[in-house]
Amino acid sequence: MSRILIIEDDRDIVELVRYNLEKEGFQVTAAFDGIAGLAQLQKSPPDLLVLDLMLPKLSGLEICKAARREAGLNRIPILMLSARGEEADRVIGLELGADDYVTKPFSPRELVARVKALLRRVQPAEEHEKPIEAGALRIDPSSYRVTRDGELLPLSTLEFRLLYFLASRPNRVYTRDQLLDAVWGTGRFVTPRSVDVYIRRLREKIERDPEKPLHLKTVRGAGYLFETRAR
Repeated sequence: MSRILIIEDDRDIVELVRYNLEKEGFQVTAAFDGIAGLAQLQKSPPDLLVLDLMLPKLSGLEICKAARREAGLNRIPILMLSARGEEADRVIGLELGADDYVTKPFSPRELVARVKALLRRVQPAEEHEKPIEAGALRIDPSSYRVTRDGELLPLSTLEFRLLYFLASRPNRVYTRDQLLDAVWGTGRFVTPRSVDVYIRRLREKIERDPEKPLHLKTVRGAGYLFETRAR
């Protein structure tokens, strides 16, 4: 049974989400402000976090940043909730580490579908997937660990899946839509521009100089590739 933590200050929304998730067999706990929510997240990490953007005491964005900095939390899928639907807000949430974004008001069925989709995407790697070594990088799908010169790099699960997909198909260009289909799946809710956000985050984590990447290359007008012939 997957465990879901909701951090949301609107108790009516919490009960609505709780009811619909528990009906699908999930175990649900809740916190109603940012400080209590972060403490609960750190004390008992869930399988997925449903996180409101605007919270008393500590914002959802701060919680998201804190989670992505901590080794024990950085792979937890984060579904962000907000009443603000502008694309800029969605991009900020994704840049800080959220994996998906739902704007209020939302359909409970849609939210449950997104939770299920996120949990499917963080399933363990298939047995035939082998570690990849490229330059100083080692990418291990059995543990979802990436190291550079032996130093562990803190990637979220979806960041890892995107990196592994490209690295396991080196020197081949993929469009944003192809990457969304392969990594997020056909039932995705994020937009093609979200791929740009993830690529930027990956470069900041795996490249020594994100402005001059050795591996994650942009092919203007076409898409992205993982370059193994790094010089």
